[in-house]
Amino acid sequence: MKKYLTLTKIVLILFVFSGVLKAEVKLPSIFSDYMVLQQQTYAAIWGKATPDKTVKVTCSWNNKSYPTKSDKNGNWKLKVETPSAGGPFNIIISDGKAITLNNVLIGEVWVCSGQSNMQMTMSGYRNQPVLGSNKAILASTNKSIRLFTVKRNKSLEPLDDFSGEWKECIPENVASFSAAAYYFGRMLQNALGVPVGLINSSWGGTRIEPWISEAGFKNFDWVTLPDKKQEGEFSTQTPTVLFNAMIKPMVGYAIRGGLWYQGEANLNEPAQYEKLMPGLVENWREEWEIGDFSFYYCQIAPFDYGNRGLNSAFLREAQLKASTSIPDIGMACLMDIGEKTCIHPADKKTTGERLAYLALAKTYGKKGFEFSGPVLKEMTVEGNMVKLTFDHAENGLTTFGKELVNFRIAGENKRFYPATAIITRDGITLSSLHVEKPIAVRYAFDDFVVGELFNTEGFPASSFRTDDWEIK
Repeated sequence: MKKYLTLTKIVLILFVFSGVLKAEVKLPSIFSDYMVLQQQTYAAIWGKATPDKTVKVTCSWNNKSYPTKSDKNGNWKLKVETPSAGGPFNIIISDGKAITLNNVLIGEVWVCSGQSNMQMTMSGYRNQPVLGSNKAILASTNKSIRLFTVKRNKSLEPLDDFSGEWKECIPENVASFSAAAYYFGRMLQNALGVPVGLINSSWGGTRIEPWISEAGFKNFDWVTLPDKKQEGEFSTQTPTVLFNAMIKPMVGYAIRGGLWYQGEANLNEPAQYEKLMPGLVENWREEWEIGDFSFYYCQIAPFDYGNRGLNSAFLREAQLKASTSIPDIGMACLMDIGEKTCIHPADKKTTGERLAYLALAKTYGKKGFEFSGPVLKEMTVEGNMVKLTFDHAENGLTTFGKELVNFRIAGENKRFYPATAIITRDGITLSSLHVEKPIAVRYAFDDFVVGELFNTEGFPASSFRTDDWEIK
């Protein structure tokens, strides 16, 4: 009998103990020590707890407690009011047993995504360096920058969590973090003087479709969605599967904006990409439900794709057109840093900083500097002469000593000839002995090309064309 009672007590103790373990709040990996919460907003925090139990979140910056109740499955979510940038703070979360998040900063948070040029770390790829990275890594210690890298994963169904952790900005962590994202964050932090949190979720070689949720394809009927019940292996190129695994788990996390560097994998579908790029932005905004946050992306840099398909200038054109298709987006032009034989330009500092110029001007309202390269404003024809004017060239144009060799002119026969190009006070004047009545102009409209046209602030002009002739 005593043995029976003892066994009963043991079972009861184990049951109670298991209940205590169950009662402990569980958080997605995006909420942890060293994280950055977006300043001056209502930032969502969520997780799991004992079903039907009160969960209380207490923030040290205002000593205020925010209660909510978990549902029958233990899920809970609430929003906390965040102050102006600062820290470090701590957050206590409890449903009876407390956990504490330490060293939390309040500042500016950006999600950085795309394919291999966003994924490329400060250490570079094998035999593919990042210019100046060793010195930058050495000097990278910064208490006001935090880094989060999402581990690569794919899923046919939306997931609740991913693998990753917030890390301090010190050399050993910076070395393995996205170079484009790091240089963006470093410039942003220096210019704003506030903490910056960078979340890198990228995967080399991927198309844009895997990064869009199922709901995001309602207007793109040419995309075939996967069968969620399919068994066996599936490709990372399958629509929705990277959104499900690498974006969905942080949807709702308070952010200021998104960064994107992708497009090489969609090289041969420029017409579709022109719609998919703003489509991704609108999809993420709808999923996040925090308003139309800023979104900036890189135009792919020139590269010799050889016989892989279309001239990549058509994809660059699609990205240029997309940059004005919806509000609060912008494109960083990289026409001057491409490499003929390497699809991963080594100059990631220029990449990140051009994204930062966009954010500082358009998101944060900073003034007194340029943030874009020259953009064609108007073309006029006078006899055999073509005159071009440009926006974002208030102080004029320059080649920094190079000859303008990448302009072409065509007449009604649609044959393009090299043009003599001269920078004038008002723009550029073009002519060709082979074209008496010009009707179309193209600039740097080649697979690989080194752009030579800049504004005086040093931003390059994108490749462009004035015709809409059939893509060949």
